[in-house]
Amino acid sequence: MSELSVEKKRLIDTPGNILALGGPGSGKTYIALRKAEHEIRSGKLLRGQHILFLSFARATIARVAQQAGKLISNTEKQALEINTYHGFAWKLLRSHGYLLKADKPIRLLPPPDAASRLAEIDPAERMAEKRRLFQEEGLLHFDLFAAISAELLLRSKALSSIICDTYPLIILDEFQDTNKDEWQMIHTLGTRSRLIALADAEQRIYEFRGADPKRIGEYATAFSPTQFDFGSENNRSNGTDIVTFGNDLLSGRNKSKSYNDVSAIYYQIRKGNGIHLDLKHAVLKVLKRLNESGVGPWSLAVLVPSKRLMLEVSDYLLTEQKFLGGARLPSIRHDVALETTGPSLAAVLIASLLETATTPIETAQRLIRELCAHMRGRKGDEPPSQGILGLSGALSIYLDCGSIKGSKRMLVVEECVRIAENRHAMRLIGDPWEDWLMVRKLLEDSVADSIQRVANDAKYLRLLHKGAILRSRLNELWRMYGNYTGAADAVRNALLQEHFSSSTKNWSGIHVMTIHKAKGKEFDEVIVYEGCHQGRIVHSKASDEDAAQARLKLRVAVTRAMKHVTILTPKNDACFFL
Repeated sequence: MSELSVEKKRLIDTPGNILALGGPGSGKTYIALRKAEHEIRSGKLLRGQHILFLSFARATIARVAQQAGKLISNTEKQALEINTYHGFAWKLLRSHGYLLKADKPIRLLPPPDAASRLAEIDPAERMAEKRRLFQEEGLLHFDLFAAISAELLLRSKALSSIICDTYPLIILDEFQDTNKDEWQMIHTLGTRSRLIALADAEQRIYEFRGADPKRIGEYATAFSPTQFDFGSENNRSNGTDIVTFGNDLLSGRNKSKSYNDVSAIYYQIRKGNGIHLDLKHAVLKVLKRLNESGVGPWSLAVLVPSKRLMLEVSDYLLTEQKFLGGARLPSIRHDVALETTGPSLAAVLIASLLETATTPIETAQRLIRELCAHMRGRKGDEPPSQGILGLSGALSIYLDCGSIKGSKRMLVVEECVRIAENRHAMRLIGDPWEDWLMVRKLLEDSVADSIQRVANDAKYLRLLHKGAILRSRLNELWRMYGNYTGAADAVRNALLQEHFSSSTKNWSGIHVMTIHKAKGKEFDEVIVYEGCHQGRIVHSKASDEDAAQARLKLRVAVTRAMKHVTILTPKNDACFFL
């Protein structure tokens, strides 16, 4: 332990509940794993007991698992369970949920299906509807995992005792982001288990989902933990001023200072082919620097404030730009952290078309049903437009009574019938990828916009790295039946299992994502890019509360970088934090 500071050595030897505070890269996760290693090797765990490590993002869990593998032997690692808060709650409910719902089994309501079912529910009423779906239909929405788990533990003292005996020590990563339901679940577990909370109040960017500035204080009051503060330590970007800059952002001290390895570019607003020209130049400059460094593999993240700007940037980077005089900017390959709901619903629709139906009419009806689900739910938590709701409602009525009014609505029905007839005339070959492309082509060739959107959403599945798992499931069906019977359910289940997977992801190369998606990740270099109209870091007329949240978001964004961070902001309307 010679490389550890005195405070970190003291934490390892401290019994009871612990609160470890520290900024980005201060080593909170590392020291928590060293604490787990110490507990395991000291023989404090009884047979069948485990140390539980919980965090929010699957990417974080994968990184923690990699880090644990370097510290703890394979034999000892069996005593360490690393999971997301969601994954742990589902494990609990899957095994013991019958104690709450003895009348019917609990079934998951996957996010794509939930988005479709809740499309017409007022946002203020959605939580009540999620509760109703669970109570009356046994359908469990992901947002209820923690609340139902807490209720289960509170109702059954015997179960709570068993779980706490199984996990005598629980490590809580990103504790500042827990909402009231997660806090209730943790509070219940903490009555018997020891807790180690890892927190940074200045990384609290999830207030929109219930994170509360008072949470750290509530933990301190409830459990009287021994407190440690590693705020001044910096292991992630050691030797740079990145963390100092991030901390100075919070108070505005950055405006009068200069920093090593932090750059700001004030770009000229352009239109048409040059709309994101300065960003692409910045990416190419960073790529040259990383490639010439001779250190590999390297990673670069382009972080933006909004999903809409993320898609714009991704399209611009992927497209080759040609300018007058013969100048060109090349296409830049990258990964993008897309919204998964639209592509997932599109995948289920295509899988349903791969299934063999008795008649073209039956296939057309199935297509219309899945098309309604895609239209209503493709934007995830964002409600669909009234036009989309009107179209999906009219199509649902058509399925019940066989009549529909309006030329545009009739066109959609006619196209679904035509596609169904062409699908029945099609001969599938048993190669899932080729068969998938043939069916997708039927949708691409449609003259109905709503059907074309399905095909476009399905194209993103490869960027989401879902192609291999879907191909594997469809292959299994063909080997078993000689056709794709049950394809829609198989695809649903595959995507659902992928949601809980914490498989290790290689973060090398270029990644485009929102700032929220970058939480818990780290990259060699980061470019933070805000648009000129939409996709701003902060608006000039933002309230004090919104401005404070925007400062926290920008701090999170810049501190993802280990070596260098570049911020691009419009020259004529620059971010007023800079």
